[in-house]
Formats: sequence, structure tokens, C-alpha cells
Amino acid sequence: MQNFTPLSSLGGGIIIGLAASTLLLFNGKIAGISDIFAGLVYPARTDTGWRVSFILGMLSGGLLLRLWYPRAFDFGGLRSIGALAIAGLLVGFGTRLGNGCTSGHGVCGVSRLSTRSAVATITFIASGAAVVFVVNHMLGGSI
Repeated sequence: MQNFTPLSSLGGGIIIGLAASTLLLFNGKIAGISDIFAGLVYPARTDTGWRVSFILGMLSGGLLLRLWYPRAFDFGGLRSIGALAIAGLLVGFGTRLGNGCTSGHGVCGVSRLSTRSAVATITFIASGAAVVFVVNHMLGGSI
């Protein structure tokens, strides 16, 4: 594990937990990113302000990190643009199929002791591990 960063990981986890808790506490909303984004694609009149703010906050946070600490984005082993595009489409399909994403199920659902979210999170992790194994060991990592 050459890129093990426990303090950065802990800090990131704390920030994600605080953001999810704050959204739930003050707005009564679950911080499921796929659902937040889907609500912008098919908007309800009174429900877009907080969604736009949340998405803009995530994007601006990433942009600021890129400007202030560009090394945070050096994780090597990147795949081709085509492979990344296909992976993104499959993740998007999976989040709609699973009725939620890792943030909604894994962060918010598991912390609320939801059995459905625990099963979904286990499925996400197992599927990801299987895909990494197939791509790296059976396909030679050349996608």
C-alpha cells in the first residue's frame, strides 16, 4: 500500500460525515449524490435551491483542492478516456438500478442501520472488487 494516507482519509471521512449529518439535521434530506443530481435533471419547483448549492459546493471544493493541493489528484494507474467513460456510464446505471449510490446507501443508509443499504453497500464493494480483479488479472489491466 504505497498510497496509504490515514490522516487525509480520516479528515475526508469526517468532512463527508459532517456534510451528510448537516443536510439531514437542517433539511431532513439524505445526502445521496445520485438522487440529489437526479432531482436537478427532473426538478421540482421548490426543491432545486439546496440541490444546486450542494452540487456546486462539491464541485467548488474539488476545484479548490485542485488549485491548492494538486498532488491530491496524482493517483497513477489511470485508464483510457474510453474506459473511464464506460465505467462512469456503468456506475450511473448501477446507481439507478440500486435506487441509490454509495453516498446515499453507504454513508447515510448504513449509519441509520438500514438493512437495504447494508446489502446495497456490500453489493457495491463486491462488484467493484470483482471488476478490478477481472480487469487487472484476467484482462491484463489493459482496458
